[in-house]
Amino acid sequence: MSSFRKALKSQQRKHLERSQPGFRKRLGFLEKRKDYKIRTNDFHKKQNTLTALRKKALQKNPDEFYFNMINSQLEDGVHVKKQKAGDPVTEEQIKVMRTQDIKYVGMKRVAEAKKIEKLKSELHLLDAPGKQRNRHTFFVDTKEEVSSFDLAKHLNTAPELVFRAYNRPTLDTLKKKKIQGATGFKDVEKLSRQRAHQYKMLSQRIDREKKLFVIEQKIQARKDLADKGKKVRVKREQENSAAIYKFETKRKR
Repeated sequence: MSSFRKALKSQQRKHLERSQPGFRKRLGFLEKRKDYKIRTNDFHKKQNTLTALRKKALQKNPDEFYFNMINSQLEDGVHVKKQKAGDPVTEEQIKVMRTQDIKYVGMKRVAEAKKIEKLKSELHLLDAPGKQRNRHTFFVDTKEEVSSFDLAKHLNTAPELVFRAYNRPTLDTLKKKKIQGATGFKDVEKLSRQRAHQYKMLSQRIDREKKLFVIEQKIQARKDLADKGKKVRVKREQENSAAIYKFETKRKR
């Protein structure tokens, strides 16, 4: 569009639709074109849907059949699949299924334990979040030595490295050897983020392994309950522990 047409268009008056005149307010809201378009679009959409449904009903095969017609029922206007009665499951089949469940959960728990050991071997766990800080106590003879005690001088290291729990070389080591690894601020920050992420993953895997252990114990307890024999419950089942039962001692033949 040329600059002349743009200037001409900018000078044109904006079209404004009039509001309802005062003497016609008794007739209600005056419908504008945008309101009319919304109403007509909604009407035509409904009409098209009804037409498509009529066409579908006319073209339907009367002999059509699929199993969901007899395997589902309406409950509160929603199609719900019917529960099949089927053959009753025997106690032996239940035991086999629970044994398979225990084996699967045990396999997953062992896999998590191996991953935890691998992460622990890669991390030193010296600055892990939530770990109790170690304390190093120094003993002196007099109170004057306490006030004038210089920790950096005593450890023979730089003052900036005093409060580090790891990688705290002495001044002699710093003079003789070159600094290895990341030295820039960005590199050190990146390594710190990666280390924090590894610690987070380790914590999540430890929690998962504990949960799998509890699930394994609960499945085993339910499996033991299926056995015949007198038993007394010692402790109820809780969120973090399985139920404990005391069984009657019985000699096996």
